[in-house]
Amino acid sequence: MSEGNMSNEVLLSVKDLEITFGEGKNKFVAVDHVSFDIHRGETLALVGESGSGKTTIGRAIVRINETTDGDILFEGKKINKRLSRKDDHYVIKNIQMIFQDPSASLNERSTVDYIVSEGLYNFHLFKNNEDRHQKVEKIISEVGLLSEHLTRYPHEFSGGQRQRIGIARALVMDPKLVIADEPISALDVSIRAQVLNLLKRMQAEKDLTYLFIAHDLSVVRFISDRIAVIHRGVIVELAPAEELFIEPIHPYTKSLLSAVPVPDPEIEKDKKLVVYDDTIHDYSVDKPAFVEIKPGHFVWGNEPEITTYREHLKQFVK
Repeated sequence: MSEGNMSNEVLLSVKDLEITFGEGKNKFVAVDHVSFDIHRGETLALVGESGSGKTTIGRAIVRINETTDGDILFEGKKINKRLSRKDDHYVIKNIQMIFQDPSASLNERSTVDYIVSEGLYNFHLFKNNEDRHQKVEKIISEVGLLSEHLTRYPHEFSGGQRQRIGIARALVMDPKLVIADEPISALDVSIRAQVLNLLKRMQAEKDLTYLFIAHDLSVVRFISDRIAVIHRGVIVELAPAEELFIEPIHPYTKSLLSAVPVPDPEIEKDKKLVVYDDTIHDYSVDKPAFVEIKPGHFVWGNEPEITTYREHLKQFVK
């Protein structure tokens, strides 16, 4: 997608991240020692079913969720710890989040002008009121809304327009990294493509880096450079987007892909749904690890499984 803008520079690095909730018998491991990098200018998609831990990771990166173990590094500096006021402001400004439900994330009592300006006010990112107003009008125009919308309230807009307001609120801060948490799942199918196209255009124009969180693989294929598939708090596969669709390795990835609709009704009719059964894995003796089985393609598995996956790839190459 953004190959032209992508660099080898790692903007965000998640290392051995663990997030738990509760204690003792009630302890629940939501994210189990997850590691991945996001390069400047790319879109990394994090895909999994509801409850897989994907949103928990996104919320940890913007420091809404506390982490139990591991590191989150932004531009090489650890951010999942107590930060100085200066560093705290820097991280908040440069890592912004677009939320799933635009209705719930916008203050119904505030005008669009105030909603989009809030970050500018909080971080004093304007010289005077005229400068603030110019910045707000510019971003509102860029996301496809009109300046007269600024005096209105969120309930006066459609779902797609509300999400555009949410995007404007995040991007007016001129961030380096945007966490897009299921940004189109609450929208009508007819306007999903418009919002995806908007996000792609904004990325190209503003040199943005995205972590795009979703449950639908067909959506992320369109927008992603690489895809990480997460299941029950563990990333089971990570690969370049097209490669993951052509050469899925992990059984869970295959099951997710089998659920993606095919536009051709004849092919769709004959398609077999793959049901994932995690009892096929025996990790009691041979413990699993996240292994690079070919350049840029990582899979979670124990030694016998990794051997099998490598053999499968050799056959595929032939």
